[in-house]
Amino acid sequence: MPEIEIAAADGSGKFAAYVAMPKGRPAGAVVMIQEIFGVNATMRQLSDWAAEMGFIAISPDLFWRQEKGVQLDPDAGQAQWDKAFKLMQGMDQDKAVEDLRSTIAHARRMEGANGKVATMGFCLGGRLAFMTAARTDADANVSYYGVGIEGLLGEAGAIKAPLILHIAEKDKFVPPEAQAKILEGLKGHAQASVYVYPGVDHAFARMGGHSWDARAATIANGRTAELLAKVLG
Repeated sequence: MPEIEIAAADGSGKFAAYVAMPKGRPAGAVVMIQEIFGVNATMRQLSDWAAEMGFIAISPDLFWRQEKGVQLDPDAGQAQWDKAFKLMQGMDQDKAVEDLRSTIAHARRMEGANGKVATMGFCLGGRLAFMTAARTDADANVSYYGVGIEGLLGEAGAIKAPLILHIAEKDKFVPPEAQAKILEGLKGHAQASVYVYPGVDHAFARMGGHSWDARAATIANGRTAELLAKVLG
């Protein structure tokens, strides 16, 4: 399906979003939150996968305030990584959450939608999924190997909808001390479920990527699908 445009809440313009539609409708929607590489082939593939599970998938361009249409390849050399980190460092994450809030609102009223919306984020998007869980009315949120979440635990009390965190044990961006803080900070939280996958690295669920792990990804994706089916219908 062609990209759509969504108006930013602050009136600063419109941003594009990739949309993948399921065969059956009405359907719940999943806002797919990008890694640091933009809405690239991986994010489109993941969105298509969500649509194959029976959900409307919508992946907004969150780098648009810096550069529109970014699509980087993490397996294509250091220059791609350098640009990705520069874009991540230049991102106003509070504005990104506002854009995600606008995307959630848009997804609720899309043709063929049933009004229920979840988010699913990866890497940078995994961090933003946690922020979205605390700051928006999304019906569920899923974070894959989110970075820097240990610094956001003060917002955990605002999380009122189900949240899953998928953490890679060997993630160099989320070292053991950070993992321990997350586990302790969310211990006993009524809505948060944290899973640590032994022996795998960051991006273990990126199919075809250098850290892809079929077993861990299958288990994580099964937990994600179960939550989405329960919450979104």
